[in-house]
Amino acid sequence: MILDSAITGVVLAGGKARRMGGTDKGLLELHGKPLWRHVADTLALQVKTVVVNANRHQDVYQQSGLKVIPDLLADFPGPLAGMLSVFQQEAGDWFLFCPCDMPYIPHSLAARLKEQRSSAPVVWVHDGERDHPTIALMNRKIVPLLQDYLQSGERRVMVFMRLAGGHAVDFSDHRDAFVNVNTPEELARWQTKS
Repeated sequence: MILDSAITGVVLAGGKARRMGGTDKGLLELHGKPLWRHVADTLALQVKTVVVNANRHQDVYQQSGLKVIPDLLADFPGPLAGMLSVFQQEAGDWFLFCPCDMPYIPHSLAARLKEQRSSAPVVWVHDGERDHPTIALMNRKIVPLLQDYLQSGERRVMVFMRLAGGHAVDFSDHRDAFVNVNTPEELARWQTKS
């Protein structure tokens, strides 16, 4: 398989995980492997470079050998802040962002988003029922707009994606790949699946 060198894969692991009781969600294990590692390993099969956006336990993430990028904005104000921080600290034009709690992302994710983006500066996954705006292929040219949006106090990811001129890409044939782990009960259920 040829790895895409034009896209940098990013695991978003910088959240507060309130529904997990504040536990660092990316470090929770599924089948003996941390959730974030499932995502990083799948991205590494698609793109040449993978980095991690994390604000806690950075030393643990760094043990993987991957570059760890913290948020530059105080108080970790959501996924868009993590995305902006990656743009500010990592070279490259195209970035494929994916949350750390989606361990079953498809192996065709990068290629399909790239193929379907046409001229849009950002595209995201739609699973046939709902949008997943944090699973997104984004171009660096949206950075000024993203900075202004965050400085205005806004945090809503979907609103920003539309504002930036993006569109969804249909992944309804992979709906099960975009179920995320939000609670300890969900993680326990997943442990029983292969």
